[in-house]
Amino acid sequence: MQVETHHTDDTLVLAPVGDWTLDRSLPNARAVMVNAAPSSPVAAVAFDTSGLGDWDSSLVTFLFEAAEYGRAHDLDVRTDTLPTALERLVALSQAVPEADTTPEAEDTALLARLGRWGLAAYDEAHALVTFLGQAVRSVGAILTGRGRMRWRTFGVALQESTASALPIVTVISLLVGLIVAFLGAVVLQRFGADYFVSYLVSYGMLRELGALMTAIIMTGRTGAAFAAELGSMQVNEEIDALETFGISPIDFLVTPRILAVVLALPMLTLYANALGILGGMGVAVTMLDLTTTQFLTGLLEPVVLSDALVGIFKAVVYGGIIGLAGCMRGLQTGDDASAVGQATTSAVVTGILLIVFANAVIDWAAAVLQV
Repeated sequence: MQVETHHTDDTLVLAPVGDWTLDRSLPNARAVMVNAAPSSPVAAVAFDTSGLGDWDSSLVTFLFEAAEYGRAHDLDVRTDTLPTALERLVALSQAVPEADTTPEAEDTALLARLGRWGLAAYDEAHALVTFLGQAVRSVGAILTGRGRMRWRTFGVALQESTASALPIVTVISLLVGLIVAFLGAVVLQRFGADYFVSYLVSYGMLRELGALMTAIIMTGRTGAAFAAELGSMQVNEEIDALETFGISPIDFLVTPRILAVVLALPMLTLYANALGILGGMGVAVTMLDLTTTQFLTGLLEPVVLSDALVGIFKAVVYGGIIGLAGCMRGLQTGDDASAVGQATTSAVVTGILLIVFANAVIDWAAAVLQV
């Protein structure tokens, strides 16, 4: 690649000579123009392609750099002498200005950081409330017969949220029951109150741990799966295709999944409660020398129906939170390679945070109402 230069009046003429292909080193346009600058002032830059052979994008790059240097020094860049195709390519290369990728300096002041955090929290809360309203409206339309739902999606999501989740729920629930019983046995033996370990295990599982542990398991399993599925569809522009055909993604994708997990979680909670109590009974019988009859009697006497109903109510709320967080984060997925992974992580974090918050609110309300 060679560039010959000459001057015509107040114009610097650049003449690329020979073949210009990517397998050869590209001359520096700035250096060529600086070295060719005459003693007299130059007002314009022109190009001469009479000696040009084969060329590709490397020539366009050189001409672009030369034109940019000329405009930066207030020179009149004349591209009318270039071949038509080459002139169009040079014009196209200059049509969109180069984006400024310099990161903005962040203000490290405490007040500024608190302000940014507050704005981000407000945006998250606004997005959550908006999405919740859309989901509730869609569910209400379906329950009242004014809307339609894809029942196949509902069935698949229900299967994934129930039968497919039984192994992990079984293991965790048994272990939680064992752990609660072990802790109770150690403490209650000091006071000679071994008999009350059944009440501790049953009350803890029915009212608190059964629903909470099942919800956390399902957040990491089902909520993350929802976010990954919808996130992949978002990256592949399938969501945009649905909207183009006039199909609501909320009705078609979100509502079946939310209803499935809301229906599945109470059933899994009942199953987890039974296994947790069974695990606690095993510890009581083997370590505390209680009979099965004594354990069941100690369970049935103090535990009331409201304890189990509070746990079931929590499971329904947790199910809605899991479906809501997973689907919302899935639809918020970006379009880069790591977006699906980020959406999945965000769905799990959001789901667990909202579940713990909802648990605290429900326990507070139950204490106020003395339920």
